[in-house]
Amino acid sequence: MINNFASSSSGLSALGISWSAFLIQLITFALAFIVLKKYAVKPIIKLLDDRRAKIEQGVTLGDSMVKKEEELEVRISQQLHQARIKADQIIADAEVSAQSIVKEAEDKAVFKTDVLFKEAKEKINFESNQLRQQLESDVLSLISQTSGTILKKKLDSKEDQLLIAKTLKEEQASYYGN
Repeated sequence: MINNFASSSSGLSALGISWSAFLIQLITFALAFIVLKKYAVKPIIKLLDDRRAKIEQGVTLGDSMVKKEEELEVRISQQLHQARIKADQIIADAEVSAQSIVKEAEDKAVFKTDVLFKEAKEKINFESNQLRQQLESDVLSLISQTSGTILKKKLDSKEDQLLIAKTLKEEQASYYGN
């Protein structure tokens, strides 16, 4: 029947197609399709599936890394905040400590100044008393010498002034070592 159909001029042979060549090409195509599917398409599809899996794994890994980065940023900001709080506390403590040290130094300086002032005052009073006693002694000595000189001779006012000046010069010379 196939031969009848192939030999007739009205079927596929009228188009210039032979059934035997068509069947051989169909079998060749089927064999090429099967071989390509088994040895080329399957490995390519497997390769594409593996790549897709790796890409999905990379995307998943990237997403997890983004989440971890966000978590790390939150932890870092919290730690920085805690560090700032600690640093502020340390600075505040240092300021209080510095103020305490300055206050102690001021108190010591005031105390030392008071002690030095008291010692200086005592020394001035002591030296003042010594000078007063020395002055009293010198005045008494001067009066005694002047009185002795006056009693030895009666003087007029001019001689009296000369005598006082002379006695003062002698006392100054003896006092200052001249």
